[in-house]
Amino acid sequence: MDIGGTFTDVVAYDERDGSYATGKTSTTPGDLTAGVLAGLEQVVGSAQDISFVVHGTTQGLNAFLQRRGERVLLLATAGAGDVYHIARGARSKLYDLHYRKPQPLVPRSDIAEISGRLDYRGQELEPLDEGDLRAAVAQAREAGITAFAIAFLFSYLNPAHELEAERIIRELHPEASISLSHRVAREWREYERTSSVVLNAYIAPTVERYLVRLQDSLDERGLSVPLHVMQSNGGILTAQAAREHPIQTLLSGPAGGTMGGAALSQTLGRPNLLCVDMGGTSFDMSLIVDGEPDTVQETELEGLPLLMPIVKIHTIGAGGGSMAYVEAGGLRVGPESAGAQPGPACYGRGGTRPTVTDANLVLGRIDPAYFLGGKMELDVAAAEAAIASLAAELSIEPVALAEGILDVVNAKMAQAIRTITVEKGIAPSDFAIVAFGGAGAMHAAFLAQELEIPEVIVPVFPGAFSAWGMLHTKLRHDFTTPYYKPVADVDVAEITARLEELAQEGRSALLADGVPPAGIASSWLVDMRYVAQEYSLPVPVGAGELEDPAFATILSDRFHRVYDQRYGHANASAPVEFVSLRATVHGDLGRAEARRSPRVDGEAPTAASREVVFQRTAQQAQVVVRDRLNAGSTVTGPAIIEEPTATTVVPPGWTAAVDELGVIVLRATS
Repeated sequence: MDIGGTFTDVVAYDERDGSYATGKTSTTPGDLTAGVLAGLEQVVGSAQDISFVVHGTTQGLNAFLQRRGERVLLLATAGAGDVYHIARGARSKLYDLHYRKPQPLVPRSDIAEISGRLDYRGQELEPLDEGDLRAAVAQAREAGITAFAIAFLFSYLNPAHELEAERIIRELHPEASISLSHRVAREWREYERTSSVVLNAYIAPTVERYLVRLQDSLDERGLSVPLHVMQSNGGILTAQAAREHPIQTLLSGPAGGTMGGAALSQTLGRPNLLCVDMGGTSFDMSLIVDGEPDTVQETELEGLPLLMPIVKIHTIGAGGGSMAYVEAGGLRVGPESAGAQPGPACYGRGGTRPTVTDANLVLGRIDPAYFLGGKMELDVAAAEAAIASLAAELSIEPVALAEGILDVVNAKMAQAIRTITVEKGIAPSDFAIVAFGGAGAMHAAFLAQELEIPEVIVPVFPGAFSAWGMLHTKLRHDFTTPYYKPVADVDVAEITARLEELAQEGRSALLADGVPPAGIASSWLVDMRYVAQEYSLPVPVGAGELEDPAFATILSDRFHRVYDQRYGHANASAPVEFVSLRATVHGDLGRAEARRSPRVDGEAPTAASREVVFQRTAQQAQVVVRDRLNAGSTVTGPAIIEEPTATTVVPPGWTAAVDELGVIVLRATS
């Protein structure tokens, strides 16, 4: 189940016969649970029949972006209370004269300094001052603050002071929500760790209330299995674990699409994929490289750093609901969106400003009677009126404006794709586009033309692909521990013991989640850098390499290669050091299997034809229902391929072919 800005998608897999069913309902901003339950009712007769359920939610992300999280009291080590506000001195936009530091989530007045100190080795220099702590809790209770973030210096080495603070707060303020930095990010760098724990505390009550409400609603309907939640790192975790670590759910929904791309990469044997998810509100991009999702160990949201493994997703405000307007005499599209309420003008819910969806409808690329598989009829007259109003303002024809809206939004999306490929030394032509989301398959061929990408892949259920992807991932836990040593002084036995300790911590968590021992697997990374550098790079540790006498040399050589891939150069003669050790533990609960179709070569049967505008000219385009396509079927553009969750546009000069898995592959023929 995946909640988007405009629609909520549900995908069900029947283990008995291998069939899939999909549901799509409007997202219900006032109570997101209502939209989820409505979608669930479309595909499952009774919640008692469900043997596994996973949910992607942006509840925490929305609370952060809209600045409607909880008021937080930050407890910091005495003398370090300003770390969070001082932040870093780097300016990401060097020549922006209007640059301002990101607005912190906690004002200086809500930061309390607590006496007590550890040294750089984690050894106690001064005991925690219980008097300071009790005074801070009393201050919080008086101010009505129920969320606490605790970030003491060097707690990633020794959490004793943070744990003692938690015990005292629980005693004095039992209903409080408490976030400890060593649990959220057991890593060095005070500012980044503090920022991470503050964000966790800021969204924790909101996420917890939502997940409790959803779990209770499902339980009332007879659900007998645990609710799972998609994580930002591409794995899943139980709802109980998500309530304890809400920061892991920030990019929950978009990560599902990336993991779907990873599953598709393995199934199709295509190692490099560019995943593009165009929904009603946003356009999300991510990469599958050599069959694996592109991930990072830290990121930023709204300029605030987060220390956590995360699927690398680049998002811009470009979706079906993105509104067109005039600025400085020119046409602009997005990032403002009509959302689910009132939605595009064609939804008939009171929207009057033209959107990308309205433009596609006016150009004939959407069937107004078959939207959402016929569950919702679009208002063509309202879309035409909205387009005509803006066209008159620009003194151009409405049809020209409609195509202009699509040209502008396509150019924005193409440029965004360049930022994650060309600007990082990656050639887009080495990848195939995987187009999903409600609007992705309508625009993908035009993006491929712009970027000289040879293939576009439209998966089964493209409009609900993120939800589909959640059925193809595993339970995942990540653990980190600091390890500062030059490679020359490395103690392989010590590294092995530390990594095994992290892996065992993960195995214990997965066993508690109900994963059988045979379904648990571990992988390791070490963060390395050149001595005296500030930042490090993660380097994988292969199976059996810890037993190799040349372990240090193997890791050093690999680090130089990784560094060269990232930055275009490396210095093999420079000394290298370890910074952190990381363990990722996966738990396999089984997954949905793809169904293969018998091959029937030939042109696809045409359901009808209608006028569709391409290059300012109305052309007769064949209309094909996707359910009637068999493996081996081909469709020659101009054509429209319709299905309940999405529409695929095959422009003139393009063909679409269907493979044994039902996947549509678009290729340019001219």
